[in-house]
Amino acid sequence: MSRLFAAALVLAFATQAAHASLKLCNRTSYVLYAATVSASASDALVQGWTRIVPGKCSIALTGELAASGYYLYARSSSAHSGPPRAWGGNSDFCVRDTGFSLRQPLLSTICPSPDMFKLPFAALATHHMRSWTATFRETPDYNSMQSAEHAGLKRLLADTGAKMGNSASEKAVDSTIAVFRKRMHLSDTASTDDLIDALETEAMKTAAPIGYSVCNDTDKPVWAALAQKKGAVFVSRGWWTVAPGGCARTITESVAQQNIYLRVEKAKGVALVSGPEKFCITDIEFEIQGRERCAARGLTEAGFAVSNAKGAPGFAAHVSADGLTATLSGASMPK
Repeated sequence: MSRLFAAALVLAFATQAAHASLKLCNRTSYVLYAATVSASASDALVQGWTRIVPGKCSIALTGELAASGYYLYARSSSAHSGPPRAWGGNSDFCVRDTGFSLRQPLLSTICPSPDMFKLPFAALATHHMRSWTATFRETPDYNSMQSAEHAGLKRLLADTGAKMGNSASEKAVDSTIAVFRKRMHLSDTASTDDLIDALETEAMKTAAPIGYSVCNDTDKPVWAALAQKKGAVFVSRGWWTVAPGGCARTITESVAQQNIYLRVEKAKGVALVSGPEKFCITDIEFEIQGRERCAARGLTEAGFAVSNAKGAPGFAAHVSADGLTATLSGASMPK
């Protein structure tokens, strides 16, 4: 796991309490998504995800830091190729894959919903200061935020399929960026942030991280349920809400050699993705053991489509208005 370096006090906040906050800075070459925990004596408020682009800072929490403790976790964007990177510690809290705000008991051992899972957060020693800045770094370290931003642009260009090599010159990088700007119809005056946004969006179209993700390529929210065989028993779970243009990572371990069954609805009972394989579902969040006797158990039988990673560790199911397309980890999405 990558290192989470110690946070440093933002001195300007000592006299500007109105601007007190928890600021997160990214001195890595990855687009990061961070989650925070504000803990009291008995429970914790877990919130995510704050996006932080290379070479920039983002405010994760506003207001004075008055909680008894704070924890932090960050992960690299699923747009990046290769193994995912994470910055964290050894304190587990439940999260969701998409934007969330959850209050949970401090010593909870089980996540209460099937679309939640635990991640290891690092404790932040804020020394009871009203403001704090944490900086994420990678090894080898970049000597400035500007150099991290430049490295981030190179990484995202490579993630979109651009061929440059690690030793690419400044001229080669600038030339590749110019080609990308033209292809995406970005003006010469578009900001670096606009460029990074476009690069990440484009890279997401071909990336498939380890596990199973459902990506919504429509312009409205969809709801996803899946089923898989665990040992000798089939288990169906749902629902994951997937925002327009977003992805939900429904399985985090490798899905190589597994059949995963998927159902996606665009409204209650209105299937966007379905198939001949039958599993039990409900209208509310569920985790159901077995696929037999749905009606007798007070459940609804519904059709699921089968998808197979064909030996790849990751699979991204892209759902459009016309139904299902799919991307294997490290492969291009079919045209």
